[in-house]
Amino acid sequence: MERLSLATYCDYHPRKAHLAIVVNLVQQRPWVTASTHDGRLGHCTAADCADLHFVSTTNRRQCGHNGIQVSDGGTRVERYVLIGAGSASFTRGLLADLVAAGRPCEVRLVDPNPQALQVAHHLARKMIAQTGAPIGLRASTDRREALPGATVVICTVGVGGRRAWEQDVFIPRQYGIYMPVGDTVVPGGSSRAVRMIPAMVAIARDVATYAPDAVFVNYSNPMAPICQAIQLAVGIPVIGLCHGVLHVLHYLADTLELPKASLIAQYAGYNHLTWMTAIASDGIDLMPRLHAYAASQQSLPVTHADQNRFSWELLRHTGAFPAVLDRHVTEFFPQFFRSGAYYGMRLGVDAFSFEGTIADGDAEFVAMEADATSLAPLPDRLFLRESGEHEQVVDIVRAIREQRNEVYAVNLPNTGQVPDLPRGAIVEAPAHMAKGIPTPIAQPPLGHATAGMLASRYAWVQVIVEAALTQNRDAFMHALTIDGSVDSLATVEALGADLWAHTTSYIDATTNGEGQS
Repeated sequence: MERLSLATYCDYHPRKAHLAIVVNLVQQRPWVTASTHDGRLGHCTAADCADLHFVSTTNRRQCGHNGIQVSDGGTRVERYVLIGAGSASFTRGLLADLVAAGRPCEVRLVDPNPQALQVAHHLARKMIAQTGAPIGLRASTDRREALPGATVVICTVGVGGRRAWEQDVFIPRQYGIYMPVGDTVVPGGSSRAVRMIPAMVAIARDVATYAPDAVFVNYSNPMAPICQAIQLAVGIPVIGLCHGVLHVLHYLADTLELPKASLIAQYAGYNHLTWMTAIASDGIDLMPRLHAYAASQQSLPVTHADQNRFSWELLRHTGAFPAVLDRHVTEFFPQFFRSGAYYGMRLGVDAFSFEGTIADGDAEFVAMEADATSLAPLPDRLFLRESGEHEQVVDIVRAIREQRNEVYAVNLPNTGQVPDLPRGAIVEAPAHMAKGIPTPIAQPPLGHATAGMLASRYAWVQVIVEAALTQNRDAFMHALTIDGSVDSLATVEALGADLWAHTTSYIDATTNGEGQS
């Protein structure tokens, strides 16, 4: 059987060998696996939550007034800059991961929203003080103050926060277009891209100026247009990360009642529509079992959206399983869900409620604020390493530094790793860290049918990036036309005018970028 050489950059392997590759790699596990983290740390005394005005804070185990001045056996002390720290849930998750790692580091929180930043700052301070973790902490509303000396820059920016996101979804509803998420494609994704890209390009330029050697990571959506725009306008490397592939591996493991850590997969595609073409566990091909499960679902009524019926139907039709399940995947096929019709439900309403997502986000921030400002010790749940967007970044940075032969799902320019997707396009596929940089691993061709489903999406990326970089209203209208959600050119013009007025109202404030507080 043919074994994939991880030392070879983008070498080609025929489709007939793809499962052999998966099975042969089970023991060395160089691909994304469905591993989980369940460690926790106890608490001691309550942290002092007196107001601090964006100055450096240090833990009692550290020395120096400008952050960590100690080393861990001579190894690098990472300095993480988190831009968009007002996303308090991500900040909490990142701190939990860093606390669990136990290595000296410094974290610099950045958000132009002082209230959101203060919540994140206080929460982080309490987590550090409560555990005695060797983590230095700073916070600033100005990223240019935080970037010098950074070794890792992480962006979780959401320009306009949830209030702007609501209008990305609610305005199209007035035209009969229903979206469960609206942050990747469909009209909501187009609207979001127009205000996100200027902010992210401005951030990337500052990273290039003040922290040119830093590992630059983007979590913000829409992933592909943002990373593409950074490549075009700034030209610095950016790693796009999303936990979707790992999430789907967990889901499939649960479906087949297998240990989460046992699954490995071969996959490639567009963020939020990545095709898993081979899946195995302990050397056993799981595709026959997955096809059998898909067939068994056909005769059952759809009573709730979490059955993910459409994703299972796509497996039957294409032979590949799509990540990340129906909540995202349905938005790539608007022709099948006119007016949001979804197996007797409506997308974004009673199927993957968008209002529920927003309410949960608002409630989570309120809870984080309460935890941050309370004099009581933080509950143990805040220190759990949970599944979420943050879950792999600390491990990836360590793998890069130590040149580990570990593999993760990343979004990078296509240099040939996915042979039937456009060169230079941002593709989601496995990459290994053995060379000290994310190095893509060659995948077999997706095939004309599956790759064809992505072709219009990559055309849309080019047009929406042009619209955002040049603030070209006509290009924005063209992007809405390519997307396929709108049923007439008249609707394109009317909806486009409303969305353009909405999203461009945030452009003047985007040079800093605001977290989704």
